[in-house]
Amino acid sequence: MPRTVSPFTATTLGSPRIGPNRELKRAVESYWAGRTDQANLKSVAADLRKLTWTELTAAGLDSVPVNTFSYYDQMLDTAILLGALPVRYNAVSDELDRYFAAARGNAEVAPLEMTKWFDTNYHYIVPELGPDTTFSLNPVKVLSELKEAQDAGVPGRPVIVGPLTFLALSKAVDGGSKPIERLGEVLPLYVELLRKLADAGAAWVQIDEPILVTDALDDAAGLADQAYTTLGATTNRPAIFVASYFGALADALPALARTPIEAIGVDLVYGAEQAVGAVPELADKLLVAGVVDGRNIWRTDLQGALKTLTALRQSAKSVAVSTSCSTLHVPYSLTPEAALDDALRSWLAFGSEKVVEVATLARALREGREAVAVAFDEANAALASRISDPRLHNADVRTRLASILASGHGRGSADARRESQNARLNLPALPTTTIGSYPQTVEIRKARAGLVTGEIDQAEYTSRMKAEVESVIRLQERLGIDVLVHGEPERNDMVQYFAEQLEGFFATANGWVQSYGSRCVRPPILYGDVARPTPMTVDWAAYAQSLTDKPVKGMLTGPVTILAWSFVRDDQPLATSANQVALAIRDETVDLQDAGIAIIQVDEPALRELLPLRRRDKSAYLDWAVSSFKLSTSGVSDSTQIHTHLCYSEFGEVIGAIADLDADVTSVEAARSHMEIVGDLTAAGFANSIGPGVYDIHSPRVPDTGEIADGLRAALAAVGPERLWVNPDCGLKTRKTDEVEAALRNMVEAAKQVRAEA
Repeated sequence: MPRTVSPFTATTLGSPRIGPNRELKRAVESYWAGRTDQANLKSVAADLRKLTWTELTAAGLDSVPVNTFSYYDQMLDTAILLGALPVRYNAVSDELDRYFAAARGNAEVAPLEMTKWFDTNYHYIVPELGPDTTFSLNPVKVLSELKEAQDAGVPGRPVIVGPLTFLALSKAVDGGSKPIERLGEVLPLYVELLRKLADAGAAWVQIDEPILVTDALDDAAGLADQAYTTLGATTNRPAIFVASYFGALADALPALARTPIEAIGVDLVYGAEQAVGAVPELADKLLVAGVVDGRNIWRTDLQGALKTLTALRQSAKSVAVSTSCSTLHVPYSLTPEAALDDALRSWLAFGSEKVVEVATLARALREGREAVAVAFDEANAALASRISDPRLHNADVRTRLASILASGHGRGSADARRESQNARLNLPALPTTTIGSYPQTVEIRKARAGLVTGEIDQAEYTSRMKAEVESVIRLQERLGIDVLVHGEPERNDMVQYFAEQLEGFFATANGWVQSYGSRCVRPPILYGDVARPTPMTVDWAAYAQSLTDKPVKGMLTGPVTILAWSFVRDDQPLATSANQVALAIRDETVDLQDAGIAIIQVDEPALRELLPLRRRDKSAYLDWAVSSFKLSTSGVSDSTQIHTHLCYSEFGEVIGAIADLDADVTSVEAARSHMEIVGDLTAAGFANSIGPGVYDIHSPRVPDTGEIADGLRAALAAVGPERLWVNPDCGLKTRKTDEVEAALRNMVEAAKQVRAEA
């Protein structure tokens, strides 16, 4: 059993690690490029950890999460912790380079798969567990970061991914057993780790089990009981805090409460329905109440949160205030956002502001509301101003949307569309294309920065971007690609670009969050009703089409993805916001068609991402998600070919919805999963055309022609050549030009070979 420890009162479940100005991103990418060494990279990482801990302590938190830092991903870190890295990476002798090889691959070895972390836009690395996987503890990282915190005088609480979540999110390979069935193999390692942490002086340890808020485990309550009865019975251990987030624990809550652990974390923002008061076993636990939203950017209703916290005191031995999840999912601070108007600023709280809210609520719980009355009064005034702001209700948009929805929306039969499109497009079997973006070169980035600083004007910027468009068109023509794209040099991001042109959105200046590895995005803020004042992409697509006789795709982002990759308003149903965005995209597709664009791609890579974590909620979500996509594509004629794209998700649960989107061509991530999705879609009755990704664009390796051809042959085993398209997994903006050219050349050659065989 643990030493007697005091309960903490104010904390957060985790913190961002990229740095307030993306310092880690730059250091990691510099290391990958060979411009700096490991010593410099590790120094940057250490400075960022210390900065985070210092700021959390200064804000008033009395328990600070440590080991939430990662060079790439926490699930990959856990695979290292448990000795579960596949043996194919052993050929890389250096430890850090081996880590990065597993994350992103290298010239000799492919990376592990990557997919979305629950229903967020963060991507995690999927561990592989096979019959030859032998678990062994490697606690160097967590112990060293704990010592760093201790040396800095920080009340550090090590954070690790729990055994249930790690196994449930891992993938069985080579005929291995279902990962969760190996719980008995990993629990002894967690027991050993607890002892080592206790010996190192850790008073508390946080074990993250977000899998318990889903239906992914057949017996979540039983497995929770098994795991935490075992870990709770460990001698010489820290006090155990099991953290959940993204939803309600349901039956797992009383199961955890019956085990010998000391604290349980509940998400009371996205799992507000949790019946905490109905669990008598919480009477001897510390309840860590996630009342401050850790994944959206709206200011907390402090008065409502305090009321919830006060009521919880009747159910638990003690109550601590926390964010609902790690603040990994929100930007660092509002401070750099100089363009925010006063009203909108008053409605928001980024990471550092959320930490202040946690500390404020903890003080109010201890000392009463009067001790922090000014903060409460400011929060109440902000909430009131938001409710009354006219930007939240555009009568014209709502009236027009209601009219279109009432009249019905949809396109003609798929067979009729296909016949019309084939006659217009005259494409070969296995047509080749790319997903949209081409490399964002140094020249492109310099031009964009120059426009922002005023070094160049809009006319000069447009001229430079048109030159980039022409360069990309000529490259695709030289390579022999069948359906071209303009390369999107003018776009900073596939969501932000549209948000900057739509009413109802605010695009931040420095609101960066980590998407995966060193990839960072700036999710815009959807705060009001959405309207499209002018066309957004038509001039660029029309210019590209004027340069070539081959068809050029118009490139748009779909309504579900725009919502998923934004911070969305929380004062109306998501379906309402989705339809408003869909109406704007619908108008854009009509204008593209009128400008002579015969193929339009409306990307929905986030369709799976927003899928609710509980089965009971999934059907309703898919109904409105599919409906909003259909609304966005319903304005064009049958002769205009509609494409969509989905990537880096576990597609199994949305197979039916993918078919229901009724896009003429659907491109999907398939390289890392070895074309599994093609057979799954065919088995589900998918009858339209499909473009399975033939190579992984998130890795720097260039696949050879034979590898791509083998993938196409595997796809042809499930779908006929008349329905098969050939394309990469995703857009190419993050890759280097030489990598892209080599890979696409091999892709086109592979398509020619397999086309001749079909």
